[in-house]
Amino acid sequence: MTFTKNSLILINYTAKVKDTGEVFETTLEEEAKKHNFYDTNIIYRPKLVAIGELWVIKGLDEELINTNVGDKTTIEISPDKGFGIRDPGKVRMMPLRKLGDNADKASVGDVIEIDNRKGIVRFIGSGRVQVDFNHRFAGKKIIYDVNILKLLDTDDGKILSILQRHINIPESKLIFKKINLDILNIYIHESIFRLEGLQIIKYLIKSEIFKFVSSIREINFIEKHIKNTDLKQKK
Repeated sequence: MTFTKNSLILINYTAKVKDTGEVFETTLEEEAKKHNFYDTNIIYRPKLVAIGELWVIKGLDEELINTNVGDKTTIEISPDKGFGIRDPGKVRMMPLRKLGDNADKASVGDVIEIDNRKGIVRFIGSGRVQVDFNHRFAGKKIIYDVNILKLLDTDDGKILSILQRHINIPESKLIFKKINLDILNIYIHESIFRLEGLQIIKYLIKSEIFKFVSSIREINFIEKHIKNTDLKQKK
């Protein structure tokens, strides 16, 4: 079955820089461990992609529409459809004091943030610092080894995957229930009550479910709080 624009699919992938072979991103836990960037705070699972929505870099998004469920393929992405063409104008020399309290700690290769932009320190000397604001992989060809796992064609499958896309907790804690076929209750687990940006996350979830699950016309986010009766009452 071929895909169309807005098809929701699940993929596994590993991404690397073509000229160096550096692996920098993967959905597979074993690959992350193998290449020494495993993060215990991340739940490694297949990535949800809405074809044509640029949920992945442009070149990969464009190629996925030509794949099928079950395909295992290698896709090469040119810089203009990946992380951009390298722009010499984004490499700036500035006084070292621009780094503020971190000036004495900076070293070549560090990723720093200045004026709300992230850059890489390329040179330090004579009271000056050169910062490269190009993306780390600007000008590089990127290779994606991709496994097309599944086309999501049920409401429950789409809803669960959208929740997983935005909330980094185990699947057992992602609880939702459809009421009368067109009303959806999403139960916010207590582990994320204080999650930074939760209101924005709820907005994104709501927007994507309304767009990709046509049967849903109402969404309720529900928080459940239970009184802890084990606490001793103060005398």
